[in-house]
Amino acid sequence: MSAPQTFGSMEFSKSNVVDDMVSSNAILYEHGEHPDHVVVIKYVPYVGDSKKAMDEYTSEIFMGGQSTIVLHNTCEDSLLAAPIILDVVLLAELSSRIWLKVEGEGKFHSFHLVATILSYLTKAPLVPPGTPMVNALAKQKAMLENILRACVGLALENNMIYGIQVK
Repeated sequence: MSAPQTFGSMEFSKSNVVDDMVSSNAILYEHGEHPDHVVVIKYVPYVGDSKKAMDEYTSEIFMGGQSTIVLHNTCEDSLLAAPIILDVVLLAELSSRIWLKVEGEGKFHSFHLVATILSYLTKAPLVPPGTPMVNALAKQKAMLENILRACVGLALENNMIYGIQVK
């Protein structure tokens, strides 16, 4: 863990998570716009599995002022990861059992090997080539819920309330 290459790779991947979130949110960020952010990871052998995270968020407020929110979090990294890993395994196994058919085709297909539905449980989701990246927690959760609803024959949830919006 103390090798500089290890931390360079981790800092790069964690920094890319922010870039992915920005690129998937065209409402808040224009194409090519990126927030100013830096990810720094330090290895401290003495603390072992204990992970200390310090996050600082600064934003502009009224009349050109700034507001800064600082968070400090300490936790046991592997204890946080264990239940998520179990959920990934269960969801991956479930997704291997789901077969679907496009209307008009006679043949059933399985999900792509890169199961996009697992993105709800990961920091940097993988998607099949040509598939848009969705790195927004609420959208990922809605996608997962709708897939599970379809599996048991329930209608998909749509929170647009379209019938009320057009009256």
